[in-house]
Amino acid sequence: MIEAAGGAVWRRTKEGGLEVLLIHRPQYHDWSLPKGKLEPGETHRVAALREVAEETGLSCRTGAELPEVSYRDRKDRPKRVRYWAMEVRRGTFAINEEVDEVRWLSLDAAVSLLTYQHDEAVVLALDSP
Repeated sequence: MIEAAGGAVWRRTKEGGLEVLLIHRPQYHDWSLPKGKLEPGETHRVAALREVAEETGLSCRTGAELPEVSYRDRKDRPKRVRYWAMEVRRGTFAINEEVDEVRWLSLDAAVSLLTYQHDEAVVLALDSP
């Protein structure tokens, strides 16, 4: 089982609406949440914060743990990803090796843009109290 972790980075609009950050990975031509594999000895939460920072340039603080996702990766290996709600503390996005674009979207718009259906429950969980 490949262990990975990531974040559903969120913010409030001026009108009080909720937005989530999606990333575009040109290598896979997909829209998803920032995530990545754990490094040896790393906890899921620490890996989630590291991966979000590496892929988005944002330093965040974790909130509630969100639904985990299990699926088979592109090499047909079982993979489990644990996610946390994350609020931005500081930072700005810059294009990097893995991500060429980010978008802040309403939850409904994010669900429509996501490439993988298994990510939908994670995004929609942000709207739960």
